[in-house]
Amino acid sequence: MVSTFHGLETARRGMMTQQSALYTTGHNIANASTPGYTRQRVNFTQTTPYPSPGLNTAKIPGQVGTGVEAGTIQRVREGFLDLQFRGENTKNGYWEARTNAISKMEDILNEPSETGLAKSMDQFWQSLQDLSVNPENKGARAVVAQRGTAVADTFHYLHDSIKGIKQDLGNELSVSLKNVNTILEKIAGLNSQISEIEPVGYLPNDLYDQRDMLVDELSKFIDIKVEQKGTGGNALDIAEGIYDIKLASGETLVSGSIFNRFAVSPNNGSSDQTIPGDVIQKINIVSSTGTTEINAYDIPSGKIKALVESFGYENATGNTEGLFPQMLDDLDQMAYTFITEFNAQHQKGWSLDRNGGNSSQTSLNFFEPANDYKGAAKAIAVNQQILDNNDLIAASSEANVSGNGINAINLAGVKQTALSGSPLAGSNGFVSEGTLETFYQGLIGDLGVKGQHARQMETNSAILKDTVEKNRRSVSSVSLDEEMTNMITFQHAYNAAARQITVIDEMLDKIINGMGVVGR
Repeated sequence: MVSTFHGLETARRGMMTQQSALYTTGHNIANASTPGYTRQRVNFTQTTPYPSPGLNTAKIPGQVGTGVEAGTIQRVREGFLDLQFRGENTKNGYWEARTNAISKMEDILNEPSETGLAKSMDQFWQSLQDLSVNPENKGARAVVAQRGTAVADTFHYLHDSIKGIKQDLGNELSVSLKNVNTILEKIAGLNSQISEIEPVGYLPNDLYDQRDMLVDELSKFIDIKVEQKGTGGNALDIAEGIYDIKLASGETLVSGSIFNRFAVSPNNGSSDQTIPGDVIQKINIVSSTGTTEINAYDIPSGKIKALVESFGYENATGNTEGLFPQMLDDLDQMAYTFITEFNAQHQKGWSLDRNGGNSSQTSLNFFEPANDYKGAAKAIAVNQQILDNNDLIAASSEANVSGNGINAINLAGVKQTALSGSPLAGSNGFVSEGTLETFYQGLIGDLGVKGQHARQMETNSAILKDTVEKNRRSVSSVSLDEEMTNMITFQHAYNAAARQITVIDEMLDKIINGMGVVGR
């Protein structure tokens, strides 16, 4: 037979459960603006009905419900959306970093403009055209020397600026790897805390939120895979367990409370293993038991990969590739070809003799010759003898003809000289067709195409990431309107349970105090 006080216990359970739901609703409202917070809900569970099945159970018409209890307090989160978001976040991290690197290079080259290399060279060619008209004019000769110096200075500026930005990218890579290492350490720490709480039957929802926010942040740097493992003990079935983090290529980053660290090779002898040298050969994953090496060209997608590709890395054949190293190499090739071709034409001309003697066919180089194309953009300089005496500029194509400026015209025509017949054609991977002018135009055009593609991909990946994040927030974020509705619902349920206690109290009062007083 059901106890006389059965209804009181049922109502008490109702009040306690609705009270827990109100507390959870208050927690959601308080954290509505907390970054990374996932709304929580109380899972209501019916308690075991009376009587329980058995041979000696009470004989009543049927089982009677005994009320409700708060089974668990669970996060409202969709795992598939987390997986989708992290994938899009990785892509966006890659294209965002690549776009940033290309934009910096475009700012340095600054083409087309009135201050770029193309304009400096155009002014140099124009000064030679002017000299061909007035080959004896000291002012025209001085302008040629000055314009030549301006071209050399522009090459120096581009080389130094690109080199400087490249070093900045190396520093950014170092900082990014340190951030990754810090994130991995924090995830391992949270794994340790979660593994202590779950086995006693609790759900550490706030720790889950912190960990997922760190994993989201990590996914921007590098493509990862997350594996969930149970913590054992009395952990609930819906407990999320600990995270094992691996690279998409399979290398372990976090295993429970143990985490590994990233480092770059080589590091130029620095004690800080995350400072890169001039080129990155490998990315190392350092653990307490050893080091796992990953080839730089095999790094999974993400911001780290974009920085490696921009800074420069060693490919499978041992050659250097990368956005900035390639541009430095192209500028060196252009400067070396320009120096060599211009000097060869200059040596065919005749200098000017203002003392009435015979002019001489000069073997003098206009620019200081470069022994190797590597570093030519940094080393290019006008011959000091020509700077000291502009009459040594070989503007004439004939001896003792002071008004002849044909070689100046030929010097101006170097910009249109076909490189296919040059001794440099095909050597060291130099461009073997086109001209100096079209070669530089090709560099700028190629950079523009890369920049446009990177910006388009960044925009597309950002849109996809934001769309997934919007879908995820529609599931997991706190809606104040919804919480207010829930609050009213739980409040009325609480009031109803309290009212039930009042009704049962009146019933018991009638039984206890109103019965057995016949005739009174």
